Amino acid sequence: MKNGVSGPIDHSHVVPVIHPTLEQRLAAREMSNSRPVMRQRWADLLFLHWPIDPALLRARLPAGLHVDTYEGNAWIGVVPFSMQRVRPVGLPPLPWLSWFLELNVRTYVHDDFGNPGVWFFSLSCSQPLAVGIARRAFHLPYEHAVMECSRTDGQIQYSCQRKSHGATDANFEYAIANDTQQARLGSLEWFLVERYLLFCASPAGRLFCGRVHHEPYHIATGGCTKWSTEPLRLDGFPPPSGPPASILTAAPVEVKIFPLREVQR
Repeated sequence: MKNGVSGPIDHSHVVPVIHPTLEQRLAAREMSNSRPVMRQRWADLLFLHWPIDPALLRARLPAGLHVDTYEGNAWIGVVPFSMQRVRPVGLPPLPWLSWFLELNVRTYVHDDFGNPGVWFFSLSCSQPLAVGIARRAFHLPYEHAVMECSRTDGQIQYSCQRKSHGATDANFEYAIANDTQQARLGSLEWFLVERYLLFCASPAGRLFCGRVHHEPYHIATGGCTKWSTEPLRLDGFPPPSGPPASILTAAPVEVKIFPLREVQR
């Protein structure tokens, strides 16, 4: 006997990790059978992505989640956009509450059973009430921020300054192309944007999964002339040395939000 353990350790109960199949990735975007709890519209969408060492992500994921990769590469994204007409199902949007801005830092993960989704390191938000609700009801790491979005000659000027010590402005300039189209099945763009599950963890360490539903994004490459890595720095990641390896914009989508469910492990 050593350290209280006698004989060989039995690993027969350990469930092997299943990596996502194409069928699982396609199934994730199917409509849930449950009733949605919220409706909203996402607009002014910009997706900036850099490859990243999977070890940097793995160390910050909770038990039960694994880094999802594309051709062996892990990715981290900065995604600014506008939240519009946000409201619980059955209620109308409110002018002072239902329109605000959000910017998230995210990566891509899957659970032990191969269900692919998104893990958020932060979600900066200009609506204080939304920050409080999302933290409590969805266990998401929302952060208060001062944010602005304006348009000049078709260009979107977007700024975000998180209300935390040492934060500076993160500024973006981009335009949504008119000739958007769905991502090609199996492409890097499809891997990055076709995500309909989010994972989150409660303060007690319980792992949850939530589903969103919208029509597949219609995207275009490029279109961004100014970007910032400040959100990555604030979340403790080394700033990338070069420009984003993937720059995408997307047309608006109407979104349904479904209740969280606990992930069985």
